[in-house]
Amino acid sequence: MPNLFSSLFSEKSYLGVDIGTTSIKVVELRRANSSFELMNYGFLESYGHLERLNNALQTSTLKMLDRDMIQLLKILIKNSNVKSTRVVASLPTFSSFTTLLEIPQMSSEDTTKAMQFQAKQYIPLPISAVTIDWIKVGERKDEQGNTIQQVLLVSVPNEQIKKYQAIFKGAGLTLASLEVEGLSNARILSSASKQTTLILDIGSRSTSIAIAKNGNLLSIGQTDFAGGSLTQTIASGLNIRVRRAEDLKKLRGLKGSGGEFELSTLMLPILDVIISEAQRVRNNYEKGYTDKVEQVIVTGGTANLLGIISYVQDQMGLPTTKANPFSQIHYPSSMEPLVGELGPELAVAIGLGIKPLK
Repeated sequence: MPNLFSSLFSEKSYLGVDIGTTSIKVVELRRANSSFELMNYGFLESYGHLERLNNALQTSTLKMLDRDMIQLLKILIKNSNVKSTRVVASLPTFSSFTTLLEIPQMSSEDTTKAMQFQAKQYIPLPISAVTIDWIKVGERKDEQGNTIQQVLLVSVPNEQIKKYQAIFKGAGLTLASLEVEGLSNARILSSASKQTTLILDIGSRSTSIAIAKNGNLLSIGQTDFAGGSLTQTIASGLNIRVRRAEDLKKLRGLKGSGGEFELSTLMLPILDVIISEAQRVRNNYEKGYTDKVEQVIVTGGTANLLGIISYVQDQMGLPTTKANPFSQIHYPSSMEPLVGELGPELAVAIGLGIKPLK
């Protein structure tokens, strides 16, 4: 059985490549003993989706513009001056099927057999059409004192894996491992804390909602309401072009008064939908497992929206911070003024970059 999560190489540096719905981010990290050093980074973003909703690099219908992706990767790799050619790449939440299962403690071999059986009940595709993998993410004692292991079951359509392999080969890179983006976020954003964390990753065209603890992904959800939805509602509400709406959103955010206050009143209903979905994921997790979410981390490009952190905190009723993946790696001091804004954008790529090597 192919292992989606295994690292198939042992170089000291490699590329974390985050392919989003409208952008590609690359981070090159070098392992130095037990820590990681930032070598290079870069990202390219397509703004065509602002004018045409169907113009995205990939969508929740699993459509991916292979030729465009290859060309953008080539440009990004060249301009970022990266040296590594081995890649660990992210898969978007909407391209995978993920569920957390609790099963009795058993050997790794027996767990693998159990996961194959369980997969037939949870995956809405024929088993022959997907690649299945699992990770043990925790354990607990039941009322009788028996050990129950928590296992994250993940499956990805084989068609999607073949697409990624072809894209990276076309760009002159070697795809060594694939990973669902929620795993990368969990690794980089929750490993330094013992608190159960809700990670709200608001991208351009989709929002991923993950529950994580000790670096492990425990639950994940997704909605198509995202940063682009905020831009579109501003454009419609003010009757302006979407590029102008995008600029206004970044400049003013949720703060302001007078005419600026109108901007926030347009965006808040969309944000409330995203937060409502986050609350649903949180409630389902807390009902299903004897654990409580204790904090929220907002990541993705929309995490830089002015005022969003305090708004999410008020609505969720939990301590809320903006993602800072750079706190887990070494980087040049000259980058210090940039890390606050770059962090949420590069969190997944950095999470891929610190994936344990075998």
